[in-house]
Amino acid sequence: MNELAKKSAIAIAGGALAWIAIRSAIRASRRIEYAGRTVLLTGGSRGLGLEMARRLVEQGANVAICARNASELERARLDLEGRGGSVVALECDVTDPAQVDAAVAETERRLGPIDVLINNAGIISVGPLETMTFDDFDRSLATHFWAPYFATQAVLPGMRARRFGRIVNISSIGGIIPAPHLTPYVAGKFALVGLSKALRAELMRDGIYVTTICPGLMRTGSPPNAEFKSQHQAEYAWFVLGDSLPGISVSSGHAADRILRATQNAEAEVVISVPARVAALAESIAPELMSELYGIANRLLPGPGGIGSESRLGRQSESALTRSFLTLLTRRAAQRNNESAN
Repeated sequence: MNELAKKSAIAIAGGALAWIAIRSAIRASRRIEYAGRTVLLTGGSRGLGLEMARRLVEQGANVAICARNASELERARLDLEGRGGSVVALECDVTDPAQVDAAVAETERRLGPIDVLINNAGIISVGPLETMTFDDFDRSLATHFWAPYFATQAVLPGMRARRFGRIVNISSIGGIIPAPHLTPYVAGKFALVGLSKALRAELMRDGIYVTTICPGLMRTGSPPNAEFKSQHQAEYAWFVLGDSLPGISVSSGHAADRILRATQNAEAEVVISVPARVAALAESIAPELMSELYGIANRLLPGPGGIGSESRLGRQSESALTRSFLTLLTRRAAQRNNESAN
C-alpha cells in the first residue's frame, strides 16, 4: 500500500470513529425513559401494536391505544391492565380526522399531554395488480399516509408548545422496495416514508424527533386478518409461509423492542431484520438488478383468476399447507397477540 493510500485509509477510519462517537453523544443527549410518559398508539389492539403497548406499560408509561374493533380493544385493555398499566382504550377510525382529534383530546384529558405518538395502524391487500381497484389504493393511502398525517397534526400544537415530542411512523420494507402483489400497500408505505422523513427535517428545531421504522417480515400473527384476492388460497400460502419462517421473519417481540429503543434514542430510521436491510442496501446500490429480480419474483407468484377483485381474509383462505407445522410460529403469535379471534 502506497503512502497516499495509507493516509486515505487512516482518514476514513478516523472519520468513521469520529462519527460513531458523535452519534453516540447525540443519542445520549436525546434519550428518554418511558416511565411517566403518555403514549398514544394507533392500531394498538393487536399484533405489533399490542406488543409495543405491553412493553410500554411494563416500563411505566401511560398508554392510550386506539383501533376500530371494540371487542379487540376490550381484550387488549384487559391484557394491558393485567400488567399493571394505566391504559385508555379508544374506539377510533384513524382515517377520520374528527375521530382522531377526539381520540387525542380524550387521551390528554385522561392521561395528560401526549409525549409519544406511534402511528402503527395498517391494512394489507395481497394479489396481482389486475385485481386491485381504486378502492384498494384509496384505503391504503387513507390508512398509511393520511391517518399518520391527521394524528401528527393533532398532537403537534401541544408538542410544539412544550418543545418536546416523539413521533414514530411504522412503515415497512415495502416502503423502500417495490414488492410485487402488494402494490396498493407499497404505494401507501412509500408515501409514509417520504412524509416521515420530511417531518423529521422540519420538526427537529421544535424539539420533536420523528422516527421512520421499516420492518421486514414479522411474526405478529396478522396474516389471518389480511385480505387476499384472485387465487386467494395460493396468495395466502406464500404470504403466511414467508411470515412464519425464522431467518426470513423476526418475532414481533424483537421488532417491538427495537422500535421502542429507536424511539428512546430519537433515531432517524430503522430497518428491521437482516433480510430487509440487505434488500434495502441492494435496492440503493443496484436498482436495475433489483428491478429484474422483482420481475422474476412476480412471475413466480400466482396469476390472476380465482375470485378476481373480491377479497377474502386469511382465515378464509386456509389450506392443508397453511395449517401445517410450517406456519406454527405465526399461529402461536396470532393467539398471543389478539389476532386469532373473529
